[in-house]
Amino acid sequence: MSGSNILLDTNIILYFLNGDDTLLPLLEDRNLVLSIITEIELLGFEGFNKSELAKTKEFLDKCTIINLNTDIKNRAVAIRRKFKLKLPDAVIMATAESLEIPLITADYDFKKVKSANIILYDSQQ
Repeated sequence: MSGSNILLDTNIILYFLNGDDTLLPLLEDRNLVLSIITEIELLGFEGFNKSELAKTKEFLDKCTIINLNTDIKNRAVAIRRKFKLKLPDAVIMATAESLEIPLITADYDFKKVKSANIILYDSQQ
């Protein structure tokens, strides 16, 4: 995977689903890729009503979901140990690294990972 692929962090999807139009130029004409962790976080979010959950599932159906594999697991362990990221964040970052695609996130904890291809999104724009 490369080229127009981009890995979305959970917070980016939540902003997008809540109508943050400033994300459109960043996501337009891209293949939207998610870690299985992001899918679990979204579907497990307690704050959704039935309509919001249906909208989220519809969005997820348009994305490529990447399951855990040995490479992602090993990278996540190394990232977690080196940068002290939370486990879900380490898996998400490892997924982006494994696929060699950028990760878009609003979580500034990812700034610790200097070697990563990260697009830090400021929702206050």
